[in-house]
Parts: sequence; structure tokens; C-alpha cells
Amino acid sequence: MMAAIVAHPHWFWLTLGGLLLAAEMLGTNGYLLWSGLAAVLVGVIEWLLPLPWRGQGILFALLTLLCLFFWYRWLRYRERQQQPNALNQRGVQMVGRHLTLETALQDGIGHVRIGDSSWRVRADSDLHAGTHVVVIGVEGITLHIRPRGQDE
Repeated sequence: MMAAIVAHPHWFWLTLGGLLLAAEMLGTNGYLLWSGLAAVLVGVIEWLLPLPWRGQGILFALLTLLCLFFWYRWLRYRERQQQPNALNQRGVQMVGRHLTLETALQDGIGHVRIGDSSWRVRADSDLHAGTHVVVIGVEGITLHIRPRGQDE
């Protein structure tokens, strides 16, 4: 067995790469993916260009680090290209919504009913009941509003 591995080391690297990739499918963390890819690449390179074992080990380490580096760079690029996401952020989803105040605001603070929920609202000034407002921002669970038609 050991003689076969020494005689054909590319099979060792291809097998190791396949095992690491199979183990990655059981995991889903991404830790073994790049090592598995590097092992497969070392197996292919070793098959085309025979290297000593020390060279194969160094090549495996370098390819693993190189794969991780390119993956990290790709993730950073992809993260910068993504649009902001308001999923599961109900307050952020309210920005731009038009409402009508049911009760007057006192000291610029009050509540408004949206669907089956009551939301705390804040404005720069007191507003009367029946005022048409628009949500311009959110801070925690407080919606910031202004009268509709003002600075639009």
C-alpha cells in the first residue's frame, strides 16, 4: 500500500481532496472546501509535473492559502455589491410610508396605529390629529415623521 502511494502520489492527493470535499458536504461551514480544492490541484499538478513529497506539501499549503485569499477577496467584493436589506427589520420597512395621525402629538411624541400594531412616533413639532405624515426614519422602535408635503 505504501509503495503504491510513493509510486503514484497524485492518487494520494486526489483521494485526500475528494475526502475533504465529501466531508465539506456534510459540514457546510466552508472550512474544508479550500483545502480539498488545493489537494485536488496538487494531485493534478503532481500528475503533470512530478515533485518530491516536501514540494507537494509546500504546494498544498500555498494553494490552500491562495484559495482562502481569493475566496476572502471575492466575499468582500460581493458584500460591497449587495444592496442594503430590510428583511426582518419592520421599522426600516416603514420608511417612506404615508400615515394619518389618529391622535395629536404632545411635545412631538405620540403613537400611530399601523395594521394591528401601535408604533411610537416622533416629530419636530406638535401635530394635530388627522395630519397626513410620512415616515422619514427610524430609531430603535420610534418612527420619525414629518407632515406630508414638507420638504418633499
